[in-house]
Amino acid sequence: MIVFPPGEGGGRQIRIDSETRGTAFGLHDLSVFLERAGLEGLDVVDLMNSPLIEWRGGGPEVWPAVK
Repeated sequence: MIVFPPGEGGGRQIRIDSETRGTAFGLHDLSVFLERAGLEGLDVVDLMNSPLIEWRGGGPEVWPAVK
């Protein structure tokens, strides 16, 4: 999974297996995308430290407020 840098609206585009899945606005949204991809039961710590996630333009703490 690739989490792209925040866009103008504050969300971060999510790509799984070279397919854009949508925009996440926080770690909860990110966990939903992973569940839909078949990876269930991950908590916030898992998301922040998972080698399955490539963070671009800032890590899991970068979620700008929606304007």
